[in-house]
Amino acid sequence: MHENSGPGGAGQFFGRLTKRAEFRRVSRGRRASAETFTLQSRRREGTGKEATVGPRVGLTVTKSVGGAVQRNRVRRRLKEALRAAAPLEAEGDRDYVLMARREALSRRFAALVDDVRAAFRAARRRAADDLGRGSTAWAPVGKDRPR
Repeated sequence: MHENSGPGGAGQFFGRLTKRAEFRRVSRGRRASAETFTLQSRRREGTGKEATVGPRVGLTVTKSVGGAVQRNRVRRRLKEALRAAAPLEAEGDRDYVLMARREALSRRFAALVDDVRAAFRAARRRAADDLGRGSTAWAPVGKDRPR
């Protein structure tokens, strides 16, 4: 089950990921892990309306986190942590998915906000690193690829 973030605080607005296909596409992107969640990010393709909407965020809280009460509590805490952490280092042409872990239930809220900031910083650094690499940077090393 997944839920999405709404408007961010301090003048920052996050669009919402609403379709399963969007979540699946982002799952094939880069990841940044924290103790309480994993942040997935991927650049949006296309030139349509969704390419200009700004950063979009979705939340995924699975049954492994707990029952419905615990999942809803984690979802509310992560949404509020996103608002409290604003402005984030989110790029306007990227989609983000926060995959919650059970630890988000018991983590101090200030530490949860710090986790969100650190994960978005790490995702931005990794995206910047990817820009400097050629198209073969992620290709497997083998007989056919020069070293």
